[in-house]
Amino acid sequence: MALFGWIFNRKRLLADRELLGRWGERLCAKFLRKKGLKKLTNNFSCRTGEIDLVMVDTDGSIVFVEVKTRADETFEPVESVITPAKKAKLSRTADFFLAAQKIQDRPCRFDFVTIVLGRKGPVQIRHYPNAFVP
Repeated sequence: MALFGWIFNRKRLLADRELLGRWGERLCAKFLRKKGLKKLTNNFSCRTGEIDLVMVDTDGSIVFVEVKTRADETFEPVESVITPAKKAKLSRTADFFLAAQKIQDRPCRFDFVTIVLGRKGPVQIRHYPNAFVP
């Protein structure tokens, strides 16, 4: 499915949460590349957790990105899912990534990107650079 083929596949995306999540991560990566970031990896996973996207900013900083894609925000805002426990888990996973790549000396930050498909209308993308400090 083409990244922006959502116009024709909105029903399919709304019906399949896993497909919606993968689509959102691809859309997020493209969105951040347009801002000048370069992708190192996606879906980095280790014993401490998983990070959706790991990117490098134009200043050389490593950017750990948590992506949340939702069909809508009927029950709660997407931002509410980034809890203190989630932040701690992301931080531990980022430490593991930096150690595994032997780049602990590089500056890093944690960004949060929300994507809301909605039932109709344009997709909403909200980017929160440096969303939290561990």
